[in-house]
Amino acid sequence: MHIEIDPKAPTPPSEQIADQVRFAVAGGRVAPGDRLPSVRGLAATALVNPNTVARAYRELEREGTVETRPGSGVFVAAGAPARCRRDTAEVLRERLGRAIEESLAAGLSPDEVEELVARMLRRITQEVTT
Repeated sequence: MHIEIDPKAPTPPSEQIADQVRFAVAGGRVAPGDRLPSVRGLAATALVNPNTVARAYRELEREGTVETRPGSGVFVAAGAPARCRRDTAEVLRERLGRAIEESLAAGLSPDEVEELVARMLRRITQEVTT
């Protein structure tokens, strides 16, 4: 699993990590029982402080997405996929809603916003399939 932190993002790095883990679980890229990278390993690859990763893992454990097994590591919990699909759908609805509101506030018409979204979806879909 690859985690990438955007230092310019409005959300803190620990939230970015937690969101990316949730998205990976929701999308089936990691499954229940899969071991997540160690705190130190993920911190090194994501270029963040280990405390940042530990904070993200604590939040994920608190919500039941992961479970810590002392001496073994952090693993995706059994009920995580359904929870993550539900939670990420809500996050994405909020983000998309903000982008649409900003587009309309910037003077685009609803038809222009719809065409912009359709064009971006086509482009991204092509990139994923090639």
